[in-house]
Amino acid sequence: MNVKDFTFDLPQELIAQDPLEDRSSSRLLVMDKRTGEIRHRVFRDIIEYLRPGDCLVVNNTKVIPARLFGVKEDTGAKIEVLLLKRKEGDVWETLVKPGRKCRPGTELVFGEGLLRGSVLEVAEEGNRLIRFRYNGIFEEVLDQLGQMPLPPYITHELKDKNRYQTVYAKHDGSAAAPTAGLHFTRELLQKIQDKGIEVAHVTLHVGLGTFRPVKVENVLDHHMHSEFYVVEEEQAEKINRAKAAGGRVICVGTTSCRTLESAAGPDGTVKAGSGWTDIFIYPGYVFKAMDCLITNFHLPESTLVMLVSALAGREHVLHAYGEAIREKYRFFSFGDACFFTDLDDSQ
Repeated sequence: MNVKDFTFDLPQELIAQDPLEDRSSSRLLVMDKRTGEIRHRVFRDIIEYLRPGDCLVVNNTKVIPARLFGVKEDTGAKIEVLLLKRKEGDVWETLVKPGRKCRPGTELVFGEGLLRGSVLEVAEEGNRLIRFRYNGIFEEVLDQLGQMPLPPYITHELKDKNRYQTVYAKHDGSAAAPTAGLHFTRELLQKIQDKGIEVAHVTLHVGLGTFRPVKVENVLDHHMHSEFYVVEEEQAEKINRAKAAGGRVICVGTTSCRTLESAAGPDGTVKAGSGWTDIFIYPGYVFKAMDCLITNFHLPESTLVMLVSALAGREHVLHAYGEAIREKYRFFSFGDACFFTDLDDSQ
């Protein structure tokens, strides 16, 4: 399976730079994952495609303001640090620019001393392990000094950092937002629940590994970075109850999908628990728990396009992307959404 099998040409102007004022007013491409039939809707219309008894699974991780700007204590040279994952206590795996200036033993200063860091070692792929020192509560210091870690293809400044959070974000820990969830408003979620659709919350702290480009020619040679997930007992029961009663399990975003598929047994039963997952889903994968997927439009040759192709078929997915480009949908984090589902005659 060649990485070039998942490529497409995307005009630069279709990369969304700003979130829409109304989250639920983004466009929605609905595709029957079996036939490839396409319908063009608005995101709030998603409720028409959800059925009583279905279970919507969302990722309630919260993005931390993980981008820090500081200086080297000895030279005053400027340094940018991106927090990737907490290893233990106040030790974080980070991405540092420029990395060559941050050898083990380097001391870093942020916010004129509100936060300090010591580079401990060079980790996998040149990442740095840094131990931070501060007074008070780390999250409060980070909220004061840090910036939201927007993807590099977004060049506009984000005026309201809450727009890079889902309305149900709860547990701090992500370096990137689970962006499929950005389309939901509290009002829309309430209408969905009022219709008889269960909403289950799982947690997967999104690292940058999900978004790293596939640098190998053969897809099977690609290695995913691990991310921490949690499925609580009550939420697992919601999902399993819906599935046992014949309802569909609909994941909001690839992160919710990867969480469920990591936590599910061979029979599709989702088990409560927590751990690290490096699951890589590509065509040929047989889904155990997920039936349908709400997701954004992803980068060419990305593992996320491969995951969607595993569900709906590569040809269908590339056809949907081609249609979206022709119809000038907005792509990536602040862009429009698609729903890969099984349409019935009533829809």
